[in-house]
Amino acid sequence: MSPLQAGDTLIATWNDRQSVDALLDDSVAALICEPLPANMGLVPAADGFLEFLREATARAGALLIVDEVISGFRSELERPDADLVVMGKVIGGGLPLAAYGGRADLMRLVAPAGDVYQAGTLSGNPLATAAGLATLRLLDPGAYAQLRATTERLASGLAALDERITVVSRQGLLTPFFRASAPSNYDQAKQSEVEAYAAFARGLLERGIYPPASQFEAWFPSFAHSDAHVEQTIDAAKAALSEL
Repeated sequence: MSPLQAGDTLIATWNDRQSVDALLDDSVAALICEPLPANMGLVPAADGFLEFLREATARAGALLIVDEVISGFRSELERPDADLVVMGKVIGGGLPLAAYGGRADLMRLVAPAGDVYQAGTLSGNPLATAAGLATLRLLDPGAYAQLRATTERLASGLAALDERITVVSRQGLLTPFFRASAPSNYDQAKQSEVEAYAAFARGLLERGIYPPASQFEAWFPSFAHSDAHVEQTIDAAKAALSEL
């Protein structure tokens, strides 16, 4: 982000309606958020918060843009009726590709139909597009049921191990927070015992389990993880926690 862009950016507090209202007026062009934030650990929206963002941006005449780079096609679609949606990762089936889309009147502003120029070396790359389509065809109801069950088994197993951790999960995503209750925003997430999490992560690594190294990165259960992998992870977590 350039200094000019940073200077034009206002930061509201997640899940805090008053914080959003204090910044959102007719001078704001757009509000962008992760509808299922996973870069402060997994911190889902409070009940009604996404709907509030849709209503508030509509009142202010601002666009609502949702970043689904992590959660898109992985978890429940926890998003309002956004004006623009940004997707990545799974779109390319493991190959480098990303996409955005939205209302027809906004998309017509982009070249070659409109005056907003956008291009990239990998835009429309046929190999990545084919890989993405092949991956998405695997995501039938049975696959989502499997992913949901795997996530729930891992989350419940970790939560039962130690009162020092609070596990927050959604289908295909989870975070064990080293704090007594689930955070509702980044400031609360930062109050986690990050050194304890780091020691926990090192303990898992020593036992052949590779978790995110940071308290503020979500875990990603996937179709590649079997029941045996879940049990192995829970056993390793129990041993790692016993050393803290």
